[in-house]
Amino acid sequence: MKLRPRTTRITIIITILILAVVAYYAYLSNKTRTERAAASMTVVEETLSRDLNNNYPPTPKEVIKYYNDITKCLYNETCTDDEIERLAMKNRGLYDEALLNANELGTYLIKVRSDVAEHKDKKVTIINIALASSTNVDYYTRDGYSFARLMCTYTMNENGTNSTTQMVYLLRKDSNKQWKIYGWDFAENVDINGDGVPGD
Repeated sequence: MKLRPRTTRITIIITILILAVVAYYAYLSNKTRTERAAASMTVVEETLSRDLNNNYPPTPKEVIKYYNDITKCLYNETCTDDEIERLAMKNRGLYDEALLNANELGTYLIKVRSDVAEHKDKKVTIINIALASSTNVDYYTRDGYSFARLMCTYTMNENGTNSTTQMVYLLRKDSNKQWKIYGWDFAENVDINGDGVPGD
């Protein structure tokens, strides 16, 4: 028995509508699954997921912001040994070549693990970080290199007692035009009107 043209058209339209509904449902299900997976990532996993090769922080402030994200993970979160090592390697990805050379990898990893353990033993956590605004970044040139210097204030809690520490970070632009951490020191040790390295 032949279907009439009108019946054939209706059958095709209904089939297309059913396929469209199924495809849309599949799309929504996949999107929800992806959002759930993203939402279930821990702070540490999210911090580790950044690809510094393809998504390097574009400004000195953003470099220190990501450095602080790593620091908060190390001292505020419960990390496995593997996560501590991977976070430490992310830190090294932000370091200037001179700073890397001054911190041999094996010794550096031992020091990071020791610092994390000491903070945990003393129950020290970072409760707030105030990073200088972009307009308060001090740029200058020295020995043919571009430098940027900025201050960061940390509020720490140790066994219920809060304390504040100010650090000055110095960054140097490398041959790839990326700002790398060259050094840091306590603010009271730095001549903020000079153009030296923190600690000079």
